[in-house]
Amino acid sequence: MTTLDALRTSPNALAPHYSRFAVADRLLLSAHSHQAWPDVAEDGLREAFADAARDVDEKWGRAFAKAEELREGFRGLLSDPNGEYALGANTHELVLRLLSAIELRKRPRLVTTDGEFHTLRRQLARLAEEGVEVVRVPVHPVPTLAERLAAEVDGRTAAVLASAVLFETARIVPGLAHLAGVCRDHSAELVVDAYHALGVVPFPLHDLGLTNAWVLGGGYKYLQLGEGNCFLRLPAHAQELRPVITGWYAEFGALSDERRPGEVAYAAGGDRFAGATYDPSSHYRGVRVQRFFAEHGLTPHFLREVSRHQVGLLARCFDELGLPEDVVTRDRDTPPEGIGGFLSLRSPQAAQLCAALAGRGVRTDSRGHYLRFGPAPYLSDAQLEAAMSALRAVIEQ
Repeated sequence: MTTLDALRTSPNALAPHYSRFAVADRLLLSAHSHQAWPDVAEDGLREAFADAARDVDEKWGRAFAKAEELREGFRGLLSDPNGEYALGANTHELVLRLLSAIELRKRPRLVTTDGEFHTLRRQLARLAEEGVEVVRVPVHPVPTLAERLAAEVDGRTAAVLASAVLFETARIVPGLAHLAGVCRDHSAELVVDAYHALGVVPFPLHDLGLTNAWVLGGGYKYLQLGEGNCFLRLPAHAQELRPVITGWYAEFGALSDERRPGEVAYAAGGDRFAGATYDPSSHYRGVRVQRFFAEHGLTPHFLREVSRHQVGLLARCFDELGLPEDVVTRDRDTPPEGIGGFLSLRSPQAAQLCAALAGRGVRTDSRGHYLRFGPAPYLSDAQLEAAMSALRAVIEQ
């Protein structure tokens, strides 16, 4: 039996490692939003408590070591061994520091899409109210999205902010290398939100032509790291920037010979975009989960294989239901390799269907007209089939 076959059985071979979340006994199909944590995550939290109890305010040396180990895990995910990474509790605080570092007064134009997650959607909308020009490019058709974003870049553009995988539909955005090249030619920053790629779609940064890009990501979803484990990957030229929104941790490591009279000093590397005092327990938990992934061979390529199987199974089960397309349907034009980590169904009743499924013990979620079914590597094929059968039941009731 192959490793993938073992995960398809009931109960799934990984399920015993997630006993605290009872994944074998529940139909948790919201894994694109919040995956269960393996039991070892609790060990990480206990270790954080023990270090704090023993060392009190001297705990930070151990905490900073955990932060660096977490960064190293993110470098591995992006095949970026020498990259610099800033850490944050969420991607919003990292976006704020980045936006505060670029010259919006000289280049008051931002280019994005109309399909970005709320972190970008809301903040950019508020900046637009304050006079920053925000150009929103329609996400559809997705095959030409990167090209259409590139066409909007000009000498007044400070940055382009776009997703690698769209959060409503799971569509993978192709052509980011071309967009990166156009941004580079115009000295505009490219910010790629890779949150919905990491853990289900391999993201070898340099192979994708994104060496000079900023990359946002985090562990709340497919990586099972829980809250408080987000990152901003910095391109080399980030060392020339000075974030206006900056915390005192960004002073750590600032060399005395780099200080200028009357000027705020910054550390080198990822700490240049650091914030201030944070809760380090999230890093302890995250590092222990990263180790668990390594111990069980949960590599990006293997997880992609698992995801392709699970999303494909959900799609086939949905098609076999034969439901009316005016009630609920799915994208059948995009090939499987163009889909990320969940099955997105379109329905004018998406929110009602989500609530009805919850009443039958099936956890999904909805975003606008999209009902999202998110599998995870600890679920069996039988659980996925049961979840889709529940959809038929709520529609026919």
